[in-house]
Amino acid sequence: VVMGYESTVPVTLDDMLYCAANVARAGQTAWRVVDLPSGSYETPGQALASARRLVDEGGAHMVKLEGGVERVAVVEHLVSHDIPVCGHVGLLPQSVEEYGGYRVQGRDAAGAGAILADARALQQAGVGMLVVECVPATLTEQISAAMRVPVIGIGAGAACDGQVLVLYDMLGITAGQLPRFVNDFLEESGSVHAAVAAYVRAVKDGSYPAAEHSY
Repeated sequence: VVMGYESTVPVTLDDMLYCAANVARAGQTAWRVVDLPSGSYETPGQALASARRLVDEGGAHMVKLEGGVERVAVVEHLVSHDIPVCGHVGLLPQSVEEYGGYRVQGRDAAGAGAILADARALQQAGVGMLVVECVPATLTEQISAAMRVPVIGIGAGAACDGQVLVLYDMLGITAGQLPRFVNDFLEESGSVHAAVAAYVRAVKDGSYPAAEHSY
């Protein structure tokens, strides 16, 4: 978003290291989860080398990767080397070109079953957290019921342990048409500080995401 790319695909490991290190210096009390960028975790060995850099140079506490059953070997390898992993199922931004754009995933029975199987496989492999993106709320309910680890939603309804929203979306400064799960908290609050505080309150009290933000 900040770098102006059309998707996350062009982002490099060095880009992520730069961003992660900045956050680490500014946010000493936060649990820092840093994405492994596209192309940096194709094999278990490559994933471990990339993750080590994010932890050692970027100050990450946990790394996040996209994909399901096809990533099990990578997750197991990272966990066996004491690298905490966050999984990511549903819509996968690094694979958005394969989808033909940002589209809701798991709408039919076959798609929903595959995503649920991915979530279970990642949990079995040892992930400590799971992000579910852009899926029907009913599917998120099934995933959350099946998981023993925290489930974090984005465009996935309210049946999660936590929510994430891109900051530019939350502040209403993203250009173009926005997905239905986005809410402009800045417009409602009047300042960036108040908008962030309003978002936190809305997630905690359950008013966001509401039915109109869900698929």
